[in-house]
Amino acid sequence: MMRSPDHVRRFTSVKTRSLKGVLDSFFKNEFPKLIGPLLRSKLVEELIRLLEKTLPLKEHVQPGQVVWNVVSIRTRADAFNPVFVPVVLTMVHEDDIVQLTKGVHPSIVAQSVIARMMHEAHAQGGLLSTRDIGLLTWRNASGLSQLRRRYERAQGVILPHPGSLQDMGSCISHKSVIVRKVVVDKKDPLTTSRETAHSMLAVDHYLKDFHRVRLCHIDGKDADFISFATGLKKHVVKEYIKIAEECDANAPDYDSVTSPAISETAEDGPGQSLRVRPEHSIAQGRRPTGERR
Repeated sequence: MMRSPDHVRRFTSVKTRSLKGVLDSFFKNEFPKLIGPLLRSKLVEELIRLLEKTLPLKEHVQPGQVVWNVVSIRTRADAFNPVFVPVVLTMVHEDDIVQLTKGVHPSIVAQSVIARMMHEAHAQGGLLSTRDIGLLTWRNASGLSQLRRRYERAQGVILPHPGSLQDMGSCISHKSVIVRKVVVDKKDPLTTSRETAHSMLAVDHYLKDFHRVRLCHIDGKDADFISFATGLKKHVVKEYIKIAEECDANAPDYDSVTSPAISETAEDGPGQSLRVRPEHSIAQGRRPTGERR
């Protein structure tokens, strides 16, 4: 079977986010044997025409704002039946204009706009991706990702988006940022979880993986072996090794830092909670249910 072109795989799923796509998916899932594709398409078109005539404009949408469907924080975009939620995003705010009139470079303002839109979507129960922003602004998603990363590095934060909260795409830098905040910057895991919009479970999970990699690295194992033994991807292993070497170089007597037992526990069984112990062997390392590498 021939592989579909990249642009087909990247943008085909976006069709389900429009009103037409939402209605079509609803009839397709709820009445799979009652309505065929031709009748379904005609019915959707008539419903949209009716809605356009009868529904008033959203009074709470202000100039400079748009309504966009984003993937819900309770599901994943690559799920069998993904859930999308409508969110109001502020693309242009008066503060943006003030910054521009002061001579601030547009790329700096764009970084703040990206951060604002991602926070707005997250506050409304959704996750906005750079692909979404690219479609709304007709800009290349890779360029927008670079702006997002610049903002995150400058502010020392991790913005909420599918790559950081759901491990979607190739975004893996959030793992090393979280580990670095606890291990290198000596920040409390709870504070780190708040700064990075991650749960304590996720923070403990990344720290546990880091300590497993560090123990293997101290034992003289290379990245290929560690990746095989721990089940972590090789590029993640390399990031953790880099942090471990930095810690050992700055503090030869560096002692493992781990977060306390998770207060919002993940059940291993009745009355049992997941706890992180750096002395666990690689074979004992288990991933909490629902966590992805």
